[in-house]
Amino acid sequence: LTMKYSTAVSSSRRKSRKAHFGAHSEARRKIMSANLSKELQARHSVRSMPIRKDDEVMITRGLYKTREGKVTAVYRKKWVVHVERISREKANGATVPVGIPASALCITKLKMDKDRKATLERKARKEKKEEVTMSNVD
Repeated sequence: LTMKYSTAVSSSRRKSRKAHFGAHSEARRKIMSANLSKELQARHSVRSMPIRKDDEVMITRGLYKTREGKVTAVYRKKWVVHVERISREKANGATVPVGIPASALCITKLKMDKDRKATLERKARKEKKEEVTMSNVD
């Protein structure tokens, strides 16, 4: 019989779906994270970050794969990110931005401010700690 890792967290599909789709904006920010590019991962020793407006991203999945651009909007309510120049024409001729899921993006350039810098440093410390504990495992 295998035990759960944490008894405080439910493993019920129903509850995890409710928590995910009923999440408030600040929780969605964290859920809508994207991996950093290999160079950024090496530089900051952090794997992923919550995405924000003015980050530069590359699309890694779907129809717009390999396209790059700047994030124009993070539409948390719809779980999508709008990227510069990724748009389509509607039947009436209007152009609308195409929503890209955050998990289909790779951040190539971060918009830096003091909060972002602090987050990177905090996450880097945490990653270092995890590497040390993993190296102790035989």
